[in-house]
Amino acid sequence: MPEHDETLADALRRRIIAGDFAPGERLSELAVAESLGVSRNTLREAFRVLAEQGLIEHIPHRGASVASPAVADVVDIYRARRYVEPAALRTGSPLHPAVAAMRAAVESSEAALAAQEWGVVGTGNMEFHAAIVDLADSPRLARLYRDVAAELRLAFLAIDTPEALHAPYVPRNRALLELFLAEGGEVASRELTDYLVESEQTVLGAFTRQRRG
Repeated sequence: MPEHDETLADALRRRIIAGDFAPGERLSELAVAESLGVSRNTLREAFRVLAEQGLIEHIPHRGASVASPAVADVVDIYRARRYVEPAALRTGSPLHPAVAAMRAAVESSEAALAAQEWGVVGTGNMEFHAAIVDLADSPRLARLYRDVAAELRLAFLAIDTPEALHAPYVPRNRALLELFLAEGGEVASRELTDYLVESEQTVLGAFTRQRRG
């Protein structure tokens, strides 16, 4: 795929997970192409890439729309996270450069929590977990997590209680980081597994309540 299309796909991906387009929102090829200053053919290729990442859905006779994750998607996202993240933490070193990114993400989330900037809190949380995956030194796992996290952000965008969704996990991220540094990856990995189970239950509870509402 041409480099320009990759850049365009990344730009659209950032806009989608930032909430510029709502889950389920139809994406007009003409309007989006004009706003980005690209051809519709170029845009279609970017849409194809994002569809492969689970961020866009193609509906027959209606075109493209932002994906709207279902409960089964959330369950599968957390299944993937429990396979990847605890293993990366268990084998990671407290001296790894990714630890600095983990700490920076925690501090960013703590500052955003104090300011009640929930979108920034959510971003900091995702950056913290991405840094955990980076402990594995695997570009492929990093790409996998990027796509999984982007789909999870779509589920977050469908929930209108961001404080309840994000606030409890800011101190838990801090505690997990300190546990990793003090006790090492084996102990921290077990804690992270429990953390992800609880996080899944929190997200699913909020997600299903939102859908019923």
